[in-house]
Amino acid sequence: MPPFRMERMTWIKPSFLWMMYRSGWATKPRQERILAIDITRSGFEWALAHGCLAQFDPVVYASYEDWLYSKEKSPVRVQFDPDRSPTMRPLETRAIQVGLGGESVERYVGEWITQMTDITDFVHEIHALVRTDQPEAYDSLLPQETLYPVSPEIGKRLGITGEVGHH
Repeated sequence: MPPFRMERMTWIKPSFLWMMYRSGWATKPRQERILAIDITRSGFEWALAHGCLAQFDPVVYASYEDWLYSKEKSPVRVQFDPDRSPTMRPLETRAIQVGLGGESVERYVGEWITQMTDITDFVHEIHALVRTDQPEAYDSLLPQETLYPVSPEIGKRLGITGEVGHH
């Protein structure tokens, strides 16, 4: 079997505010619509269990070559970026991004997705309130996010200690 090559990916971005940062609150070109996509827990677990860090981390990989090998055979990339406040300031916590390619995209589209909701109007409503600089006006509207517990095996594979959100 030839080595797996990931050319194009689709991304799972579980952090609402990181997605707002990335899309400019649904204003950046080709990012004017925001879809909330519900997927199965088993699908998300599969993605994490088959993931490879997007960048070399000597704590996770024995060598750069081991990371390259893992990256070459994995259909999933995982990276952690600074999470964002409603005003887009970087936070100390990190948001996970899960990139899907090859087999993982087929599973995502064919098996994992349980619901898709266009939340663009909701995003614009919250953004308008954020621009008023009155957190009491929008804080209760923001989606409540919790840390996601991961197994020791997934934690070791991705350099996560305990839960997604602490990297």
